[in-house]
Amino acid sequence: MAEAARMKARALAVLGTGSDVGKSLITAGLCRLFHRAGIKVAPFKAQNMSNNSFVTPDGKEIGRAQALQAQACGLEPDADMNPILMKPESDRSAQIVVQGQVWGKAEARTYFERRAELAERVRESYERLAGRYEVIVLEGAGSAAEMNLRDRDLANWSAVELADARVVLVADIDRGGVFAQVIGTLDLLAPHERARVIGIIINKFRGDATLFDDGVKFIEQRTGLPVLGVVPMLRGLMLDQEDAVDVERHRHAVFAKDRVNIAVVLLPRMSNFTDFNPLMAEPDVVVRYATVPADLDGADVIVIPGSKNTIEDLAYVRQSGMAEAMSRHASEGAEVIGICGGYQMLGRSIADPAGVEAGGEVEGLGLLDVATTLAKTKITQLVEAEFLQLEPERCLTVRGYFIHMGQTTGRDRRPCFRVRPLSLGGGQLEGREVERFDGAVNGTGLIWGTYVHGVFDLPEFRRAWINRIRGRKSLVPLADAVSRDISQSLGSQLDAWADHLQLHLKVTPFIKAVLPRL
Repeated sequence: MAEAARMKARALAVLGTGSDVGKSLITAGLCRLFHRAGIKVAPFKAQNMSNNSFVTPDGKEIGRAQALQAQACGLEPDADMNPILMKPESDRSAQIVVQGQVWGKAEARTYFERRAELAERVRESYERLAGRYEVIVLEGAGSAAEMNLRDRDLANWSAVELADARVVLVADIDRGGVFAQVIGTLDLLAPHERARVIGIIINKFRGDATLFDDGVKFIEQRTGLPVLGVVPMLRGLMLDQEDAVDVERHRHAVFAKDRVNIAVVLLPRMSNFTDFNPLMAEPDVVVRYATVPADLDGADVIVIPGSKNTIEDLAYVRQSGMAEAMSRHASEGAEVIGICGGYQMLGRSIADPAGVEAGGEVEGLGLLDVATTLAKTKITQLVEAEFLQLEPERCLTVRGYFIHMGQTTGRDRRPCFRVRPLSLGGGQLEGREVERFDGAVNGTGLIWGTYVHGVFDLPEFRRAWINRIRGRKSLVPLADAVSRDISQSLGSQLDAWADHLQLHLKVTPFIKAVLPRL
């Protein structure tokens, strides 16, 4: 029965010559193209390493990239699409999420010792997906030729063989050395692995692609494989990505007097950086990632984002001088926001009696009168929340999700949100007992924190909040329609990306590779 289920779906694997070559977005684009062709398709990444995660409708946790790929397929995210998610907590250890739930915390050696157990979970998840869809598009991890990990790899060739997949190899020409990337990777593959490769994609090209025609010929002659496309860099694309590769572009953003200037503290273990993508798309907002105190100068708003290791990142905030600078800016009227781990940092203290991170108790930044106790149980849930501190005559709501370990309380806490959990189908759960409050705000209303990720996603709340800041700067408010247009544009980005791939890739080989009858 399991074998029959496994063989139901055909599979295409997107492997890379290295990290950040664009595998996640190529996978999403191919998923969208298959979906638009009427093919029942789903994404799959056996093992992911990322602190950028998402919550499925049934409260499971997966990589954010697989949530985007599910959207490309017209599907709700499912934990089987990313059965293993590794969330780094330090250079040596990570929290391991298996089939959407916390499995434990492990260093690399311990993790590899339990490979057989984890491989079985990967097989279970893949077979469930393969029994429900015509095509599975697999995404690999890192390089397709990680020689020191070949006997322990779960994300690349073991997943390819499990799915009996055809393979396309993606290389990044923008970082240079594309010939060595492609030829070196293929040279390191075993003959039976190389036999699965149907072609090569040259990604992130800048300039006149015809100038690379000789390069295409050289690669094809040297490897015996077709180059299936040279994909130009698509500027302005606002899609959630696997890693914080766009952070560097915003480290030196220039603040302006006629803009709302937002500084996001760049934490070593920052998580869910996609919380800020909608703000970056707004025409009257500048977002800068701050690494030194001087980066906060000129900021109207300072945000401490989520963190996978709150206590260590709090120590970094102090050691870097950012804590002192934030307090100074707050005293001068800047707004300070904490999201998830950042919210915990804003309080009086963070206690870790169960050793979730490093144990012990540390003093917080003291900007909010709350205290946090970390706990081993992770709360993962989709929520809808009504903001209580902005334009009371309007019911401004957000839709987002919780991913946190710990409880934050305060005797005189003024909450930010009235929260209602969302059901599996996306609707509100019935009953007053499920309604609760989230977050905290100080007396001025300018320092606040919340556990809600995705707090800026809905356009009405985002615009009302931005306009409040514009008012403090004596700038004329902009209409809600400005932000609604931004959200609509963000929603159409998948089709724009798929159109771009369709223009620059030879799409037929992909479809024929997995569905030869078409």
